[in-house]
Amino acid sequence: MGRVKNLDEIKAMVLSRTEKRNTFRHAKMADVQSVLANLTSKDPELWAKEWTRVARPYEEQAVQFEKEGKFKEAREAYVQAYCYYATGRYPTPHTPGKMECFRKSLEVYEKAGKYFAPVLERIEIDSKVGKIPIYVRVPKDGQRHAIVINFGGIDSFKAESYEYDEGLQKAGLASCAVDMPGVGECPIKASPSADSIFSAVIDYLETRSDVDPKRIAIMGRSFGGYWSAKMAYVEAKRLRAAIVWGGGVHYFFQEDWLRESTNAASYLMDHDIARCRLFGVDKFDDLFKPWSSLSLKDQGWLDKPSCPMLIVNGKDDLQTPIADLYILLEYGSPKSARIFPGGHMGQTPQTFPTIVNWLKTELS
Repeated sequence: MGRVKNLDEIKAMVLSRTEKRNTFRHAKMADVQSVLANLTSKDPELWAKEWTRVARPYEEQAVQFEKEGKFKEAREAYVQAYCYYATGRYPTPHTPGKMECFRKSLEVYEKAGKYFAPVLERIEIDSKVGKIPIYVRVPKDGQRHAIVINFGGIDSFKAESYEYDEGLQKAGLASCAVDMPGVGECPIKASPSADSIFSAVIDYLETRSDVDPKRIAIMGRSFGGYWSAKMAYVEAKRLRAAIVWGGGVHYFFQEDWLRESTNAASYLMDHDIARCRLFGVDKFDDLFKPWSSLSLKDQGWLDKPSCPMLIVNGKDDLQTPIADLYILLEYGSPKSARIFPGGHMGQTPQTFPTIVNWLKTELS
């Protein structure tokens, strides 16, 4: 297992990501420096408390803007508050303070969503496994729209799909954000049958008069890319396209890779805790069996028909083996792929625009 970072290393990585990556992309340097100055230990409750401290003034400011009818400013302040509350629960809400940050992040995000264009709808889908909360944004113009089911991985919950949803909207695509199994508000943990969550979302979207049921795509990021790959097979006839962005499918789920990649140098902190919580296990050594059960090769999917698939990653990824991109290309029907320089997910300025352009073509 990778070496656990010390406090100074965590602070340095947070600074390097501020205004660039993860929930820190929306953070302001002065606020981040204020938090880091007060972090005297790696105590998760202190982490949550400090990010809450910088979040609260923006939330109060947003409420005041609403009272004054300044809705654009209210949206921006709520999004800023959401950024800090979401960071406070990062990467996973495994303590009371972090859970409260998670609850607050959803609260302020949904308040911001009233001022999104198109507006954010929170829907709770009834399913056999419980209620599945999703965020849907579809233009209210009387048309049927192509829509992309959008989700992240172990530390990026449905509200963190915000910037990707915005990019999809600008490209003329409606968006549906959801939590993958084992994270956020998803009612079930990860397992070989947890793909039922996404089938239930497709069932719901097909009932909407503003969604074109023949133009539904799926985009999973990081660990979410695994679920996107699986759904490309499971729902080959109902999905028009699938984006597998930094997701593992087979080699990722081998014990040696799990040991080697957990607490990778590229991951900020508490990687082992976040991975365990996906499956509802308490100890890292209890993770091997449920983890390995997810391999799509071992489940027999790779030679089956799939919808059109675009597989994307960075060639030097330390969290997901690049070999999993190639194994998808080696089996079944031909697929599209794009490898970018850099590490996990191949995060370059061209990466997301490349994905969006491919989606627009497939959904046209």
